[in-house]
Amino acid sequence: MDYIISTFQNLASQTAFATLDIKNYAMILLALFFLWLAIAKGFEPLLLVPIAFGMLLSNMFPSIIQEGGLLHFFYLLDEWSILPSLIFLGVGAMTDFGPLIANPKSFLLGAAAQFGIYAAYFLAIFMGFDGREAAAISIIGGADGPTSIFLAGKLGMGGTLMGPIAVAAYSYMALVPVIQPPFMKLFTTEKERKIKMEQLRPVSKLEKILFPIIVTIVVVLILPTTAPLVGMLMLGNLFRECGVVKQLTETASNALMYIVVILLGTSVGATTTAQAFLTWDTIKIVFLGLVAFCVGTSAGVLFGKLMCWITKGKVNPLIGSAGVSAVPMAARVSQKVGSEADPTNFLLMHAMGPNVAGVIGTAVAAGTFMAIFGVK
Repeated sequence: MDYIISTFQNLASQTAFATLDIKNYAMILLALFFLWLAIAKGFEPLLLVPIAFGMLLSNMFPSIIQEGGLLHFFYLLDEWSILPSLIFLGVGAMTDFGPLIANPKSFLLGAAAQFGIYAAYFLAIFMGFDGREAAAISIIGGADGPTSIFLAGKLGMGGTLMGPIAVAAYSYMALVPVIQPPFMKLFTTEKERKIKMEQLRPVSKLEKILFPIIVTIVVVLILPTTAPLVGMLMLGNLFRECGVVKQLTETASNALMYIVVILLGTSVGATTTAQAFLTWDTIKIVFLGLVAFCVGTSAGVLFGKLMCWITKGKVNPLIGSAGVSAVPMAARVSQKVGSEADPTNFLLMHAMGPNVAGVIGTAVAAGTFMAIFGVK
């Protein structure tokens, strides 16, 4: 009888119930909420499903992310900046830079939307974070999860802030359709939202081939620290546009991209254990990320209004909100808000210019911070 009791006691001590506390259960509920958002509401399911499931696993079995655990080896690829760079390769292979080439002024809108990053940087310092922590947090304002992970790893935030930063970044990416429209409507009039823009000029194949090569040379010569992100982004785009490596394009934009998303998502989600995530710093990070994102959206729209005034009504200010790097979701939001004002208005292709410019702009912002802190 004693043997039977002892056996059941040993089994009971090995269950998760014996080690979990109220914080773990709170994180499990949060993981289930993210799964609901992804599956029931369709908010960025390719990102939120693996992130939420990684969160679920690590809060029931913390050893899975600790040294020697399965997801720990995946997480090392995040810290070493391998997975974020491969994500950029896939994004480049999937992205048409034609709208940006056809309307180079879009670069200005993409740059304006990065203002939220720098505003959040100084606010983070004011709230008690040191320079490196502030830089890693502020990049959330670009609405670019891979860049957030890349910069956090480069600045040495891997063991502390990377999990909350990544989850906040991906959460705001998923909530772009919810967060952006109120600010877009606040800073524009109905007349401005109804502006119809001229059709973009056709872009030649030669222009599309030269664009990734020229951007790589110019940006990397000026700011070498951007090479991993900008280089991979432009390499993927060169695969797409050169027309002679169809197999590489298909691999980078499909199989490789989805494999990397699985590894990156589950490993990042697994870093959000209750002990690491449920802290005051996490609350500050979530708040600062929201501020950065809202300021970036507002800055893009306001700069769009300025361009509208300069061009005497030829630019719809709504496309400025697409200057954040959530491709192509932010561009779709510009289209949606514009079509609400005028169902015949078609802004999607015009908004894609600032949208892809924002991807480059966020990578440049990350490279700038790395240069400031002497990180290579």
